[in-house]
Amino acid sequence: MYGDKADGGAGRRRFLVVAAGAAAGLGGVAGCASGDGKGAGNGGGKGGEQKGGGGTPTAPAHGFDVQAENARPGNADWAVAKAGPARAVEGFADKVSVLPGESFGLYVSTTAPRFTVSAYRMGWYGGARARLVWRSEALPGVRQPEHSVDAGTRMVRTRWTRTATVETKDWPEGSYLLRLDAQGGEGQRYVPVTVRSAAPAGRTVVVNAVATWQAYNRWGGYGSYDGPSGGYASRSLSVSFDRPYDYDDGAGLFLVYEAPLIALAERLGIPLAYTTTTDVAREKRLLEGATAVLSLGHDEYWSPEQRAHFTAARDAGTNIAILGANCCFRRIRLEPSELGPDRTLVCYKSSYAQDPGFKRGHPATVDFRSAPGADPESSLLGVIYDGYPVDAPYVVTHPGHWLFEGTGVKAGDRFEHLVGVEYDKVNTAFPTPRPIEILAHSPVVCEGRPSHQDTAYYTVPSGAGVFATGTMRWVEALDATGDGSSGRNHGLDAHSGALTTRVTENLLRAFAAGPAGRAHPAQDNVKAVYGSS
Repeated sequence: MYGDKADGGAGRRRFLVVAAGAAAGLGGVAGCASGDGKGAGNGGGKGGEQKGGGGTPTAPAHGFDVQAENARPGNADWAVAKAGPARAVEGFADKVSVLPGESFGLYVSTTAPRFTVSAYRMGWYGGARARLVWRSEALPGVRQPEHSVDAGTRMVRTRWTRTATVETKDWPEGSYLLRLDAQGGEGQRYVPVTVRSAAPAGRTVVVNAVATWQAYNRWGGYGSYDGPSGGYASRSLSVSFDRPYDYDDGAGLFLVYEAPLIALAERLGIPLAYTTTTDVAREKRLLEGATAVLSLGHDEYWSPEQRAHFTAARDAGTNIAILGANCCFRRIRLEPSELGPDRTLVCYKSSYAQDPGFKRGHPATVDFRSAPGADPESSLLGVIYDGYPVDAPYVVTHPGHWLFEGTGVKAGDRFEHLVGVEYDKVNTAFPTPRPIEILAHSPVVCEGRPSHQDTAYYTVPSGAGVFATGTMRWVEALDATGDGSSGRNHGLDAHSGALTTRVTENLLRAFAAGPAGRAHPAQDNVKAVYGSS
C-alpha cells in the first residue's frame, strides 16, 4: 500500500514552486489511497511583516546572539527580481554547510561575461528578512560543460570547474542564500548554504532539510520522482548535490518551507543553532544538549543515522517540533561524490533489490514503514503520514491546550485551507508513543477516502515534548495575510496566519525553556477523539 504504488507518477514533484509567487501544480499520482503524494507552497517568505504577539525574548545563551544579530540593519532588496532566461546564471556550493570561518567552493555557470555573488543571511531583521553579509567583486563568467546522466542510476552529474573559493570569516551562524547577479541584468539565481553551529547546548536547533530539497531537484531533467518522460520508471535512483537547484530561482524548498519559521524564531530572540540533515546524520553531537530541535515544513528524506540521532536527543530530554507533514518518510543513504562526502543521496524505493548498497548489507532505501526492515516513522513523530492531496479546513478539538493560549479559539473553530496538501494523523495501528494529545482533528476526504488530519503532542520519561502539526502548510501559513482571495499561500488568510503564529510562538518559547513534558505533561485523549485507544 505504501510502496510501489506510492510513487506511481510525477505528481509528488510537480507541487514545487518553480518561481517565486508561482501557483502550485498538483500532479495525478495515486496519492491518498497509497499514503504518498506531494503538495505545494508558493514563493512565500520573501517579504512583509511577521504577524503575531511579541513578548519578552529569551535571554541569549552562550555563543551566537540572535537578538544582537537581528538588531543590525537588514536588506530588503535581497530577493531575486529578474531571474532571466534559463541557464543565464546558476550555481552550487561544494558543501551544504560550513563552520564559521571555513571556506567552500562555488561552482557557477553563466552566459554573462562577469557576475557578482552576494551572501544574505536569512532571519528577521525588522521585517527585511535578510542581511547582506558579504559581496564579491565582479568575477569572470564562463559557461560550464553540459551535464551527463549515469546510465545505471540516471543520476545527473556535473564536472564543472570551481569558479571561486568563498571564505566565511565574520559570517554569523545561520541559513544563507547567495545571490548570483549576471552582469548587465541578464539573470539572477540563488545558491543556498548553511553556516552551521559547532555547539547546540542550551539552544533550539534549526535543521535545514537539504536531503529533501535535493530529492525534489530536477535540474538536468531527472529527480527522485521522474525523468524527462515524466514517468516513475525514469526517475533517478541516486541524486547528486553537485548541481544547481532548478526551482524557486535556485533556493530549493527553503523559501516556502523554512524561511518563514526562521524569521519568526529570530524575531522571538530565542537562542538558536543551525545545521542540516546531512550534518545531523554525520554527527550525533550536533543535537546533544539542545533544548529543542526543529524539523521544518517539508523534511521527508531521512537517513537511519539522522533518525537515530533525533531519537537519542528526545530520550535525553531534547524537545522535538515537526512543523510539517510527511516527515521522516523515506529511508536514504548518503554516499560521497567527486567533490566530497555525503553528496550523493541514494533512494531506490521500490527498486531497492537492485541497489548495490543493499546487496552489501545496507538497509533498504524504501519507505521507513515498508519491508524489508519496516520501522514506521510514528514511533518518533507520534503521527504518521496518511495521504495526498487534500485541501481542507483545520478544525480545533482541544482549545484549552496550552499551545492554544492567547488564540481565543473554541472547539470546532475552522481555518480554511490550512490542512494540505499532505497530512498526518494519529493511527494506533502503527507504533504510537503514549501519552499523546490530539489538539486538532480535521475531517478530510482524500481521493474519495474519508480520514482525519491530527495535530498532536506527546511526552516521554526524559521530559521531552514532541509536537507535530500534521499539515504541510503550517510554515507557509505563518506568512498568510488578508482574506485569502488573492490565491496567495493557497488561499490561507490572516485568520490562519494569526493562529499558526501564536501557536508557534507558544511552542518555541516553551521548548526553549527546557524539557516541555515537565511543565506540560501530555494528557492522553486518543480514546475521546477516536472512540478507541
